[in-house]
Amino acid sequence: MRKNILYAQSGGPTAVINASAGGVISEAQKLGIGRVFAGINGIEGILNENLRDVTQLSQEDVRLLQHTPGAAFGSCRYKLAEFDKAPDVYRKISEIFQKYDIGCFFYNGGNDSMDTCCKIARYFAETNTPCQVIGIPKTIDNDLAETDHCPGFGSAAKYIATAIHEIALDTASYPKGKVTVVEIMGRDAGWLAASSIVANHCGAGPDLIYLPEKPFDIDAFAEDVKKVYGKKHRCLVAVAEGIKDEQGNYLTVYQGKDTFNHVQMGGTAYRVAKLLEERGFKTRAVELNLPQRCAAHLMSRTDRNEAIKSGKEAVRQFTKGATNCMIAIKRTYVNGKYRAKYFAVPLENVANAVKHVPSRYILPHGQISSDLLPYILPLMEGTVPQRYSNGIPHYFKSDITD
Repeated sequence: MRKNILYAQSGGPTAVINASAGGVISEAQKLGIGRVFAGINGIEGILNENLRDVTQLSQEDVRLLQHTPGAAFGSCRYKLAEFDKAPDVYRKISEIFQKYDIGCFFYNGGNDSMDTCCKIARYFAETNTPCQVIGIPKTIDNDLAETDHCPGFGSAAKYIATAIHEIALDTASYPKGKVTVVEIMGRDAGWLAASSIVANHCGAGPDLIYLPEKPFDIDAFAEDVKKVYGKKHRCLVAVAEGIKDEQGNYLTVYQGKDTFNHVQMGGTAYRVAKLLEERGFKTRAVELNLPQRCAAHLMSRTDRNEAIKSGKEAVRQFTKGATNCMIAIKRTYVNGKYRAKYFAVPLENVANAVKHVPSRYILPHGQISSDLLPYILPLMEGTVPQRYSNGIPHYFKSDITD
C-alpha cells in the first residue's frame, strides 16, 4: 500500500482554491498520512517532476493559505490526450507516482480537470496501478455537474453583486446617464451573471441581465434598453461574457481558442456597447475581469469553509478506499438554516459536463427570477477576517510567484 499523497491545482484560480489545499494538508497531517506533495503547475508540472513536499507546512502557513487567492502551487491548462494517443505520457505519470510512493492523486479543478482525473483513474484501473484518484471541485462558473454548487462560486458571486451594486449607485449620480454594460465571466453557464440580481435585492442593481443559456437578440435587447432608459434616463446591463446570437456565435471580441478548444472570452461588453451606439445610445463598457476570481478581500465565509471541508472530505474518502470520484456538495436545511453535506460522485458523470442555469429562472426581457435568490444568498454569507500588512491583506507567499 503506497503511503504518500499528491495534490495539484488546475484551471482558473478562485478566491478559495487554496482553502481546499489547506483542507487536504491539514487533514493529512491530522490523520498522520505519510508525506504530502504538491504538484507545481498541475499535471504539467507533475510531468516535469516538479513536486514540493508540504507535509510539514506550519499551522500558521496553512491558515494563511486558506485566506489567499490565486493558485499558490501554480496552475495549468494542459489537455491530457487519450491513452492510445499518448501512452508514454501515462507511463511517465505512473513512474513518477511510483517513485514518490503516491497512493492518491487529488486534483483540484473544474470540468476539464475532472476529465484529466477521469483519464488517469481509468488508466490506473486498467493497469492495476495501486493509486487512487479523487477530484476536488473548483470553479467560479458554478457549472460542475453532480454538485449543488462549486467552491469558488460564492465568493465570486459576492464580489460581482458588490461591484454591480456600487456601479449602480455610481451611475445613479446624475439626472441623465448612459447605458452601462458590465461584462461578467461565464462562457457557457450564466450563474455568475445571474448572481448580479443580488444587488437589486440590496436596493440598486442591474436593470437587465443576459445569460448564455438564451440566444441574445440585439434588436429585442435594444428595445428593452430603450424602455428602461425612457423611465430612468439611464440603464445598467449585466451580460455574461459567453452570450451568443441566435446563430450560436459568441459576441466576444476575441475568437482565439485555448488548449481545450474553448473560445477565449473577452470584449463582449465593448461589442454590445458598440451595437447600442450604432442605434443611437450613449454607452459605457465595463469588464470586471480577474477580480471576479481573486478578490479575497470579499471572500465568503461559507465559500471558504466549504472549500476547506471539500479538501478534508477528499482525504477522508481516500482513507475509505474511494477512487475515480469527485467530492460533491449536497444542500440541506436544519431548522430552516442552510447546511452542506459532502459525498463522492463518479468522475465520468462530471468530466466535460456543463450545469446550466435552469430555464425557469430566466425570464423574458432581460429579467432573472427572484426565485434564484434563496439558492445564491446562503453561499455568499459571512466575512473572513484578514491579517493586514501596510494596509492591505497579508497572504501566503509561495516562491513560485517570484
